[in-house]
Amino acid sequence: MIKHFLSLQWKSFFRSASFATNLGMKIFMGFLALYFMGSFAVMGGASYYIIEEELQMDAFVTINRLLIYYLVCDLVFRYMLQKMPVVNIKPLLYLPFSKNKIVHFSLWKTVISFFNIIHLFFFVPFSVVLIMKGYPPLQVIIWAIAVFALFYCNNFINIFLNGVNSVLIAVFIIVAALGVCQYYGIFDITLFTGPIFESFYHNSFLAIIPILLMLALYFVAFTYFKKNLYLDAGLASKHQEAKVEDLDWLNRFGSISVFLKNDIKLIKRNKRSKTAAFMSVLFIFYGLLFFTNSLEVYQGAPWRIFASIFVTGGFLFSFGQFVPSWDSSYYPLMMSQNIRYRDYLDSKWWLMVMVTVVTTILASFYLYFGWEIYLAVITGAIYNIGVNAHMVLWGGAYIKTPIDLTSNKKAFGDSQAFNAKTLLLTIPKMILPVVLYAIGHYTVGPFLGYLLVILAGILGFAFKEKVFNIIERIYKTEKYKTLAAYKQKN
Repeated sequence: MIKHFLSLQWKSFFRSASFATNLGMKIFMGFLALYFMGSFAVMGGASYYIIEEELQMDAFVTINRLLIYYLVCDLVFRYMLQKMPVVNIKPLLYLPFSKNKIVHFSLWKTVISFFNIIHLFFFVPFSVVLIMKGYPPLQVIIWAIAVFALFYCNNFINIFLNGVNSVLIAVFIIVAALGVCQYYGIFDITLFTGPIFESFYHNSFLAIIPILLMLALYFVAFTYFKKNLYLDAGLASKHQEAKVEDLDWLNRFGSISVFLKNDIKLIKRNKRSKTAAFMSVLFIFYGLLFFTNSLEVYQGAPWRIFASIFVTGGFLFSFGQFVPSWDSSYYPLMMSQNIRYRDYLDSKWWLMVMVTVVTTILASFYLYFGWEIYLAVITGAIYNIGVNAHMVLWGGAYIKTPIDLTSNKKAFGDSQAFNAKTLLLTIPKMILPVVLYAIGHYTVGPFLGYLLVILAGILGFAFKEKVFNIIERIYKTEKYKTLAAYKQKN
């Protein structure tokens, strides 16, 4: 029966309307997966020698102490990237298939997920090095199995976290705060968690605990999905009390105020759009990797402007690049109404501008690292408003990806979002400001670099109407292709 399910999945892939695009993306993702596997394998083999010889620390103890952060980061990335176990159950429920087999197949699809297998490429080489260095093989193997069971616990926990954003956000904030406390020597949680993970090595019988926990979570996940394996349960729409929001303060924007109100309500009420807004907040802190000089690889001068583009443009990239996909559920209805495309595009542009201004103000804490750092942030904001806000709307015309607002599935993109046209549009978005800054920085000084990027942003703002005329024509040209793409369910 499992073989039959795999056959159905295989046919679904090859008979998909977007087969050619999916195949190209699958090949690309395959090479990307191989790269990450190779990287993890190298890190796993080299981490022992780096920690022991370069840092003069006990490698096994250090890895166990850092494992708590590794597990939390793994859970966060799973939540944002890993697809939930999905099987198209509608055509299966009236066939003579056992519900148990359908649910087991769905869960086993996650067991062999890349997000689980990738950790093998770190811990297997690391365990091999430990054995080579004289650690008892049996104890090392039992420790590795126990740790790997914890990653499978994350796998099943992620299934239940799919509908509770607040829990994951709270956990992430708490762990991030603990990390900051450890960095500044205030409180070190790893002193308490490290010995717990080490106990799987020193007392091998304790390794049964994470294994039993993994099995228990699998059983709970199985029971949960089996209980909801009905059209009137798992697929039923959830009804909530409607709340009226006037947002009268947006009326000053005239004819585009209707679209602005709709977008703000969309962001507040739907899971996927909330995730985009949350990610834009996280992007504000992205500059800490570059401006604190904590990583030597990011200490080059051009990295400043690269970081500033992301610090103030998180919402622009996470939300703006999927216009008009946010409206895919009612886009056909909207296109049948007597509305001006220009008003629709202007509303999206104004929304991105307002959020960019707000994030620039929130990023004022970068003044702690010097006024020149904050000048880079302001420079990035001006370029985002003047150039990148246009470019993401331009690229949106070619991204025909319908979005499920109730799910985080494909929250970071889709196979149809990757094509030659959108790839070319990344040049003015990311490469051009870095090149302009580098020219100014290495010829006269950093201030000329900032000035060149600011001038590019001002020119983009000055020619906004002409650029929007081009974007409007593209949207009208792509209109019927977009409508057809939004009707595709696979």
